[in-house]
Amino acid sequence: MMKCRFYLVLIFAILSFSKLTAAEWQWSVQIPGIISKETNDHPQAFLWIPSDCNRVKAVMVGIHNMTEETLFENPLFRKEMAEVGIGLVWITPGWDQQWDVKSRSQEAFDKMLEDLASVSGYSELKDAPVIPFGHSAMATFPWNFAAWNPERTLAVISFHGDAPRTNLTGYGRENLEWGRNRNIDGIPGLMIEGEYEWWEARVNPALAFRMMYPESCISFLCDAGRGHFDIADRTAAYIALFLKKALKYRLPETTEKGDPMQLKKVNPQEGWLAERWHPNQKKRAKAAPYTQYKGDPHDAFWYFDREMAEITEERYRQERGKKPQYLGFMQNGQLLSYNPQSHVRISARFLPEEDGLTFHLKAVYTDSLHTALSDEHASTPPEITRICGPVQKVNDTTFTVRFYRMGMYNTRRTGDICLLASNDGDKSYKSTVQEFSFRIPYRNTEGKRQHILFPGIDDVKEGTESIPLHATSDCGLPVYYYVKEGPAEIADDKLIFTSIPPRSKFPLKVTVVAWQYGHAGKIQTAEPVERSFFIYR
Repeated sequence: MMKCRFYLVLIFAILSFSKLTAAEWQWSVQIPGIISKETNDHPQAFLWIPSDCNRVKAVMVGIHNMTEETLFENPLFRKEMAEVGIGLVWITPGWDQQWDVKSRSQEAFDKMLEDLASVSGYSELKDAPVIPFGHSAMATFPWNFAAWNPERTLAVISFHGDAPRTNLTGYGRENLEWGRNRNIDGIPGLMIEGEYEWWEARVNPALAFRMMYPESCISFLCDAGRGHFDIADRTAAYIALFLKKALKYRLPETTEKGDPMQLKKVNPQEGWLAERWHPNQKKRAKAAPYTQYKGDPHDAFWYFDREMAEITEERYRQERGKKPQYLGFMQNGQLLSYNPQSHVRISARFLPEEDGLTFHLKAVYTDSLHTALSDEHASTPPEITRICGPVQKVNDTTFTVRFYRMGMYNTRRTGDICLLASNDGDKSYKSTVQEFSFRIPYRNTEGKRQHILFPGIDDVKEGTESIPLHATSDCGLPVYYYVKEGPAEIADDKLIFTSIPPRSKFPLKVTVVAWQYGHAGKIQTAEPVERSFFIYR
C-alpha cells in the first residue's frame, strides 16, 4: 500500500505539468507505399525522442484516431517516457485498422522506422522493440500488430478498446485470423475500458482469451470514473508504469552492440492475479500471486507484480461507493441539449467572436437527465480540456481555433474539435466526464480571397534561442503559425527552440506553417504557406 500511496502522490505532484505545452516532434517522414483516403496523400509519421536520450530502448507507436495524440503530448506521460528512454511515433492520418499484412502495411511500417532512424540519427529505431497503442477504432490494431511481430513487440496497449481476438472490433468489421501457429504468448498486453462506456460484451472476450491461451499475459484496467474519449493524467501515469514494468521484465540484461534486442517472454505464473472490475461491486477477491489466488481465475486478469495489482485495486477503491454527478455545457447562457443516441452526446454550432477564431463554452453540473443545472456535485468546479482537433484553451471558458501539425488538407478531420468537461470528484462524489464536439466550417470559401506572404527563414546555428516570424496577410488579418517538425514551439510570433536530443543528426530540419482562417462570408481561408530551414552545428 505504501507504493500505491507514493504512486498517487506522484500523480498529483506532476499535475501542474498538464498546464504546459509539450508538443514538439523533432522529426517526420512520409509513409511510403500508403495513400490515405482522407487526404489522397501519404500519411506522415512524427517522431519524438526525449531531449536527454542517449539510446532509445523502445518506441511507442500510435496511429491517428483520437486520444493517441492526447496521450503522446501529455507532459506527465512524456516525462515518464523520458525517464526510461521510450520514443514516440504518431502517424496521421490513420490507416489499416486491422493491420492486415496483405495490405503491405508491415512493409510500410518497417520502412517508416528505417527512415526515422536515418533522419534522426538514432539508428536503433529500425530494430527497437515496439509498443503499439490504439484508441477505439484503432484499438484492435495493437493486438494484430503483436501477433505478426511477436519477436519485437514489447507490450500492447488497447485503449478504451478491444480484447485480443474480439468479436466487437472498434472499427466494426471482421477481425483478422491469426492462424493456428500465431499467438501473443509472453507479451504483456493491457486492455482499458472506461466505466462510463462499460459493456460486458467487450470484457468477456478478454477473459475467454486468457483461458484459451494460458501463456498469454492480459492485464485489464477499468478506467473508473472516466468515459470513452478522454485520457486522465492518472490513467496516463498507469500506462507509463505498465510500460516501465514491461521494460523491467522483458529487456535482456546485456545486448551486443549492433545486435537486435532479444526480448524475454513473460511467464504469467510468475505474476499476480486480480479480479476483474464489476459495476457496483462491494466485495472483491484479494489480489494475490498467480498460484496463490483464492478467487475464480476465470474471472481474473494477470498483472506483472504486486505493485501493479494493488495500484489497479486502488483505482477501483477510489470511486467505489460514491454518489454520481453529471456534467453539461453552456453556450451563450443556454444549456446545450443532450442526445443519448449520439456517440459524443453533446454538440453545438461554432459561434466565434469577431476575430472568427475565439469562442466560449462553460462546463456546468446538471441533473442526471442533463436538462437542468444541479447543486448535487463535488466541491470543486469542473474544467474543460482539449481532447483533439484544431483548438487551444485560453482560460476556463475561452477557446480559440489553432491549426496544428495534423495539417489543413484532411477533408475528414481538419475542422473537427472535441473537448472534455471533467471533475475528479471528492470524498462524496465520483469522478465524472462529459464529451463535446462540433465542426468548424472549413474552409471559408466566400468573400474576398486572401493570400499569405511568408518570407523564407535563414538557417541557424545550434544554441539559437528564438527567431521572429514575419508572415503577413494581404487582407491585413493576423497570421498564425504551427511547427510541423523540428525541436521548436510557437510563442506569439516567435519560434522558440527546444532542447535537441544528444545523438541528433545534423543539420536538423525545422518546418513552420503559416495560416489564416479568414472570416465566414467575408474573407476566405488562405492557402497555408510552409517554410523549412536547418539547424547547423
